[in-house]
Amino acid sequence: MKLEIRGLTKRFGSFTANDGIDLAIEPGEIHCLLGENGAGKSTLMNMLYGLLDPTEGEILVDGEPVTFASPSDAIAAGIGMVHQHFMLVPVFTVAENVMLGREQTRGAGVLNRKAAADRVRELSQEHGLRVEPDRLVEDLPVGVQQRVEILKALANDAKVLILDEPTAVLTPQEIDELMRIMRDLKARGTSIIFITHKLREVKAVGDRISVIRRGKVVGTASPDASEAELAEMMVGRSVQLRVDKPQAEVGEAVLSVEGMTVVDPRGHQVVKDVSFEAHAGEVLGIAGVQGNGQTELIKALMGLVKPDAGTVRLDGRDITKQGPRKSLAAGIGYIPEDRSHDGYVGTFSVRENLVLDLYRNAEFSRGGALALEAIARNATHRIDEFDIRTESAETPVSALSGGNQQKVVVAREFSRPLKVLIASQPTRGVDVGSIEFIHKRIVAERDQGTAVIIVSTELDEIYALSDRIAVMYDGRIAGVVGPDIPREEIGLLMAGAGPGVAAPAGEEATHE
Repeated sequence: MKLEIRGLTKRFGSFTANDGIDLAIEPGEIHCLLGENGAGKSTLMNMLYGLLDPTEGEILVDGEPVTFASPSDAIAAGIGMVHQHFMLVPVFTVAENVMLGREQTRGAGVLNRKAAADRVRELSQEHGLRVEPDRLVEDLPVGVQQRVEILKALANDAKVLILDEPTAVLTPQEIDELMRIMRDLKARGTSIIFITHKLREVKAVGDRISVIRRGKVVGTASPDASEAELAEMMVGRSVQLRVDKPQAEVGEAVLSVEGMTVVDPRGHQVVKDVSFEAHAGEVLGIAGVQGNGQTELIKALMGLVKPDAGTVRLDGRDITKQGPRKSLAAGIGYIPEDRSHDGYVGTFSVRENLVLDLYRNAEFSRGGALALEAIARNATHRIDEFDIRTESAETPVSALSGGNQQKVVVAREFSRPLKVLIASQPTRGVDVGSIEFIHKRIVAERDQGTAVIIVSTELDEIYALSDRIAVMYDGRIAGVVGPDIPREEIGLLMAGAGPGVAAPAGEEATHE
């Protein structure tokens, strides 16, 4: 089946998310759609899957124009989609999820569960997707849940399979397995549209790579193109992909965590007896698949949630029970995981957001009144220093791009002396150029003697920045290792398998 997109455009009011996009997906091809978050990739695919109506343009299947009023129309035409956030019912079995909406019955409307299980086994064997049909989805690892989503699409006889950021929640081993599955599907004639922002992955598996920037296709490349060439197409300028940093000069422990345990509102232990130290002049990276306790650990360190056990010490002083305001005042910088929720106030101006946790300082307030001139001078300086792209300091932060919103948060946190910097997903939703800039600032902060803790699900980012790597799995630290550990070994730790060899600060772990 050949799928074509001609002049596809989608506008939301005055905003154009997709602008006259042309694409052709050949039968049995893996066509990679590469672009930064916000470039318009998902909007395009949502039109292709019947979730959005195009403003202009047309979709053709085998040369014939088609109109998709809903996903069921797209499915009937042979298009399947695996969303970044899985559309599975956790308390249903694999077979029940795969056959949902086309259940077979026997007798007086009784579900034929055996027929459903047999169909799943048949599909699993045919496509090399090892899944037990009777297992509950909630009991499956994330990588296996993804196979279930693929099986759902194949059960609908999908000839074109859309994979939207499919590696975002996978370990390195699960990513390798997904690549194998994609190649097998291709060999059987299935076309795949692989949506991602990761250069390494498109080069590993793609037949063709189309790059989207600001809603337009700016070029098509082969997998032989270098990562630097692809990055330049994504951003529109040359980008330094590697982080150049000198050897860390590691000092004393600044932040010490002992026996940290956090129980969530449902009564589940999400952080389990975690202990570690962060030293002056080093970057401690915390790696792991999303959902293994990293979010709750960082919130507990900042006093945003109350730990149920354990202590946090800053320069030997117990700060476990103090709230975020006192933690910030004590010299802890915080770049939150969700900037729109915890990092800025969207209706406030850039100028106001740059002093959001600093306005009580003597520099910015006197006698209970804000020192507006000082706040304005600070904004002018930070906008220039951090290259924040904004019309003016009075522009609401909500009007900025994601990368510039993140720069506002980073600029604020770096604008005062820090003992510890805690950065959670510091470049999530940020373009390649802004990633380059933020990484350089983090390394510069380390080189000034700050203890830096980076939490990231992007393994490339962990490798680029870290002097030591702590891997979290199921609420625990599975191992602390050096930055030269092979991806295969760190992947085992991320999956809860394999021994972790603790690396003292300033030394690299040994591993086999």
